[in-house]
Amino acid sequence: MSDPTASSGPRRPRRPAMLDPRAADELPGDLDPALRSEVAHTTANALVHQGRAAEDPVVVERLVRLVEAEGLDTVAGMWADSSPNSLPGALWRLYVLREWVRRDARTVSERYRMGVQRAQVHVVVAGVASPPGPTEVSEVVDSVLSGVFTGDLAVALERGAAFCRVLATGSALDADYTDDADLAGRITRGASSLVRTAEELEEAAGLWRAGRLE
Repeated sequence: MSDPTASSGPRRPRRPAMLDPRAADELPGDLDPALRSEVAHTTANALVHQGRAAEDPVVVERLVRLVEAEGLDTVAGMWADSSPNSLPGALWRLYVLREWVRRDARTVSERYRMGVQRAQVHVVVAGVASPPGPTEVSEVVDSVLSGVFTGDLAVALERGAAFCRVLATGSALDADYTDDADLAGRITRGASSLVRTAEELEEAAGLWRAGRLE
């Protein structure tokens, strides 16, 4: 799948520098797994530290929009293979969630609306205004990512998990209402993936509170 966030023009200097371009260029190749893991952990920790140290809304906004600035493939090359029980793995899941919402906010908002009355989560934790529309779901995932850099990271992860659980419930309901068997199967598998992501984010939140999310 082509990456619509990537630019075909020359790459311009970024302020702040989100990721090391030289490291990113190396990662798609046959990089030693140990070195890949080291780069993933180093960049994730640097990113979180940068956002927390800056205390600058402009910096936080740039960090939230990391995928738009760097391209999904670059961020995937850094973090996609990381364990979900790690900081880069948790960040990767939040950024993928935001990218899905950014690309298809209407579908996400419809499934959120379907799931919010049935999901076993506190709506306040998920944090979407009512009624949930494309703008509202986009705002909440931005707020979740902002919380990584400005608030309690464990709470941000738990909010992301709650959001996923509501979407999983809504997706399962959507599949039930779909006549196309193939499409219903894909939606159901997506719902299962969202539940798994929620569980992983919840576990990462517990590790952060225990001082063991690295």
